[in-house]
Amino acid sequence: MVSLGYTLSSEEFRPNELVANARRAEETGFEFASISDHFHPWMDSQGHSPFVWSTLGGIAQVTERMAIMTGVTCPMIRTHPAVIAQAAATVADMLPGRFFLGVGTGEYLNEHITGAQWPPISKRQDMLIEAIAIIRELWGGTYTTHYGEHYTVENARIYTLPEQLPPIYIAAGGPESAAIAGEYGDGLINTSPDAEVVDAYLAAGGKKEATYGQITVCWAKNKDDAVQTAREIWGYTGLPGQITQELALPKYFQEAAELVTPEIVEQSIVCGPDPASYHAKIEEFIDAGFTHVYLHQVGPDQEGFLDFAKRELLP
Repeated sequence: MVSLGYTLSSEEFRPNELVANARRAEETGFEFASISDHFHPWMDSQGHSPFVWSTLGGIAQVTERMAIMTGVTCPMIRTHPAVIAQAAATVADMLPGRFFLGVGTGEYLNEHITGAQWPPISKRQDMLIEAIAIIRELWGGTYTTHYGEHYTVENARIYTLPEQLPPIYIAAGGPESAAIAGEYGDGLINTSPDAEVVDAYLAAGGKKEATYGQITVCWAKNKDDAVQTAREIWGYTGLPGQITQELALPKYFQEAAELVTPEIVEQSIVCGPDPASYHAKIEEFIDAGFTHVYLHQVGPDQEGFLDFAKRELLP
């Protein structure tokens, strides 16, 4: 049995709209939601990128049951891990027992803004491991001093801690990062139904019941309309390889997305009103070993998608 969740797309909505979408997702019956943590949107056409930790405070006030996770936070470059430790502890106290901290190695798009070096992936992986260790130590509630390879913490103590500390889920796009998630994290996050990634995570000691996969979709009454909306707002997702980790500005993603055809969009985003296509993609993730699948509806028609999900997906 798979658990279905919903994506709160910070790149597409103002903070109060995200809060309203979270409330409606819970009313619709989704068990959990993920919210993106970006400084920039991916593309100029998306139009927004509010500060996630403020938005989470609003979501805490309008939801009661739905679990919430960041999808994902980079606790390494533009934000020091000690700051993330405090932010996550505060949100976990506001969402008792239902907040998960999702973390990853970030993208140049967001992390270059303070002028820090953008390291290669091997170094970012080391930085993430050290950042997670700092966060966990600070969550112990005692004074922490840390002089590490990448970070310094001096006599820091977090006073407001939740009764239940949040688990830390790690995003992984390949087996090496998945092994890190299995060894250092409490769960796995991925955007592809990749069984090799799940296997590497499990082999490193990861928990089978905490495997989370995201599907990007665009529901509309007409498939052609859905494809057009997906291409205009989320077309960058059809770009190949590691390019999405290395471009610096939303306008560069916008320019690169012009090369993405409607046919490519259909290959990477589930589009249209046919429930069978959604079921098939969810089954791909289940077959790859994921126990939780969350759906990102591209575009402004969140209400239409939520009605569709209540009828055709959640049952």
